[in-house]
Amino acid sequence: MFNTLTEKLNSAFHVLKGHGKITEINVAETLKEVRRALLDADVSFKIAKEFTQRVKEKSIGKNVLTDLRPGQLMVKIVKDELTQLMGGEHEGINLSDNPSIILLSGLQGSGKTTFGGKLANYLKKKKGKNPLLVACDVYRPAAIDQLKLLGDQINVDVYTEEGNKDPVNIAKNSLKYAKEKKKNLIIIDTAGRLAIDDVLMNEIGNIKNATSPSEILFVVDSMTGQDAVNTAKAFNDVLNFDGVVLTKLDGDTRGGAALTIKSVVNKPIKFIGNGEKLDALDIFYPERMADRILGMGDVVSLVERAQDVYDEKKARELSKKIAKNKFGFDDFLNQINQIKKMGNLKDTVSMIPGMSQMKDVNIDNDSFKHIEALIQSMTPKERTNPKIIDHNRKKRIAKGAGRDVNEINALLKQFEQMSKMMKMVQSGGASKLMGMMQNFKQ
Repeated sequence: MFNTLTEKLNSAFHVLKGHGKITEINVAETLKEVRRALLDADVSFKIAKEFTQRVKEKSIGKNVLTDLRPGQLMVKIVKDELTQLMGGEHEGINLSDNPSIILLSGLQGSGKTTFGGKLANYLKKKKGKNPLLVACDVYRPAAIDQLKLLGDQINVDVYTEEGNKDPVNIAKNSLKYAKEKKKNLIIIDTAGRLAIDDVLMNEIGNIKNATSPSEILFVVDSMTGQDAVNTAKAFNDVLNFDGVVLTKLDGDTRGGAALTIKSVVNKPIKFIGNGEKLDALDIFYPERMADRILGMGDVVSLVERAQDVYDEKKARELSKKIAKNKFGFDDFLNQINQIKKMGNLKDTVSMIPGMSQMKDVNIDNDSFKHIEALIQSMTPKERTNPKIIDHNRKKRIAKGAGRDVNEINALLKQFEQMSKMMKMVQSGGASKLMGMMQNFKQ
């Protein structure tokens, strides 16, 4: 996410290295590079120019505090401006009505239907809602089947009217059905449409008038950059939507849509999609995103993800095992599974401060496969007591997993290091462990 932009911005800040004060002369080159980085990220020239002008006005002549360097001060100013550019404060969705009605709009291929499933899943789990998904896309082949499949996966009802080709009537009838079934949330999926398609734009306007939604969300593929921003403006003119959803952000290395859509349509980004799985949905926080763009990570979101998959009972059992020095490979495997539950691995790792700037870190959801294969190739006795794994056992385990013996050696070393770290935390050495991690980051 935004890798190229992060790299170029951090490169721009290095220009100020060694200076004791930010002046008009030494800031000019930095801001030139910042503007270039924004333009490369598909930010419009007008917005990039205004952004750098604001940064310049706030930074010129600022004395550097004792514990800061000019580059660090500039990073803070840029971070604050990026936060404001993306909306400043987080804005949630309106769920005050009963039932709450959420109308989804967007272009063909924007990921709108999948987002509908993700949103229903999120609000069911996090807000205790009883959602109904409504299939109003009567034009795209298999659109209704896709929504049904999503509904089955998350155990959410889907309202359809096979043979009815009038989306406005389907939407109206779904409200009666929701009332009968005591649903307190209705998510209406509409047909993907082009901003220039007057017939379909009028149709979604009629659905809006017929259902009086609590919230209208515009779903857009973030990888389309400035095209996404221009389309948002056209849709907003017709619908006056309440918020934006950026999908496929995990594949967007530029970030132009995320950076500029708020300033163009004056509507907040409310959610971001960062993967294909139905739990790959995050609330959008401008300040946290600014941190990530600048390579500072996002510790708060990382902790929130960890808490979502945290199993208190298993944690207590693990704690007892560590205390008795009985931490084994089955426990190691459980920890890997906990990490995988946190979502897209590359995205999760990027939340750790400093990690997004490490070019040699190439990690994805398949990174644990060889480790899992090696552990599953061990006998129960070997998993419980790794110290018994001698050379012959190593050869057998490697062969059973279809891997090299060097990999089992690396795994055993990794396991030993993890055991020591866990023991350190258990014995109250968390501050020492944090110091080790800090040294690693630097």
